[in-house]
Amino acid sequence: MDYTLNKGGCRMNKKGCNGNSNQKLATFDWLCDLPETQKETDFVEIQFKNTRKGYFLNSTKIPLEKGDMVAVESSPGHDIGQVSLVGKLVLLQMQKNNVNSEKIEIRRVYRKAKENDMEKYQEAKAREQETMIKSRQIADSLKLNMKIGDVEFQGDGNKAIFYYIADERVDFRQLIKVFAETFRIRIEMKQIGARQEAGRIGGIGPCGRELCCSGWMTNFNSVSTSAARYQDISLNPQKLAGQCAKLKCCMNYELDSYMDAIKDFPSKEIQLETIDNTYYHFKTDVFKGLISYSTSQNFGANIVTISAKRAKEVIALNRKGEKPDLLDDHSEDAPKAVVVDYENGVGQDSLTRFDTTKKRTNKNKRSNNNNRPQLNNPNQPTENSEKKPRFQKPIKKKDAGENKTE
Repeated sequence: MDYTLNKGGCRMNKKGCNGNSNQKLATFDWLCDLPETQKETDFVEIQFKNTRKGYFLNSTKIPLEKGDMVAVESSPGHDIGQVSLVGKLVLLQMQKNNVNSEKIEIRRVYRKAKENDMEKYQEAKAREQETMIKSRQIADSLKLNMKIGDVEFQGDGNKAIFYYIADERVDFRQLIKVFAETFRIRIEMKQIGARQEAGRIGGIGPCGRELCCSGWMTNFNSVSTSAARYQDISLNPQKLAGQCAKLKCCMNYELDSYMDAIKDFPSKEIQLETIDNTYYHFKTDVFKGLISYSTSQNFGANIVTISAKRAKEVIALNRKGEKPDLLDDHSEDAPKAVVVDYENGVGQDSLTRFDTTKKRTNKNKRSNNNNRPQLNNPNQPTENSEKKPRFQKPIKKKDAGENKTE
């Protein structure tokens, strides 16, 4: 019997489980190798430009795979999109995004995109950049307090969606009339937030990874500066703000863990009293369980670092009217602070260990050193060694006269 070797379940090089990493808000289809899940529903997920997605009904049972370009129903005309998900996982995504097929009218999938459809689609996409620049000029001429961030044409080129940002309510009735006369298409205005605009444009964050709003985030929760205070992050606006000029969404990721850990720490407003000094809170290391106290309320002076348990013990003694001799208990039975040692990820060597320092040499000095006699070895003969000894005794005048008479 002949056996066929399966080249792997995820089929990363084919249509199926590939994550479509070049697309925004891509979903990994981990059920693609189960044929029964692919035919469980007729709903399919279609992705359009940037982060816009929609759910459509494949009523005619067209065999669709992930990555196929299809023509779908729109109002008016049709639109062109790419199949991003099929099978049972579509139902889970619809449930996640609160899309109820019973309450909302689900539009249909017409057909797979033909060559004529793709030509119109490419022509419409080529007009988007020019249309966006022209629309910004028109909005500026009408003195409207708004910013047009992106323009998306429908697949048949008969309609365009203008995405804009505005802090206040904008009356764009006159703007739509000018747009319709200028571009000769149907106009749809859609207001988005600054975070959504950053997700549509995309980019790389300061962490070196793709922006979360462009990669996987769909719901944007409000972020406050209190999240930075709980995590002891510097309140520098330039460091806290992301590319959308709003507070970074990642500040909320570990906030709950910090909130739970801080419950075991005493309040920062409590002062610790010893016989000699009064200590004020300086900083807290949540992961190590350490608290640093300073004798000055405004800056770090005589800093002492103790564990949270020891701080609670000193607070309990102060409430009883007692003051310890030292803030840090050095006795053997005292609880010791746990300090975690970390190593450098790239090794202990310096990053500049391969850099070579170039010595600057003067050509004139080099030439003079070559002509100068080498005096390191007195026994080594030189060019003038026969004519004049290295150490010559000075001749007295008397000796010189006697030699002359002889």
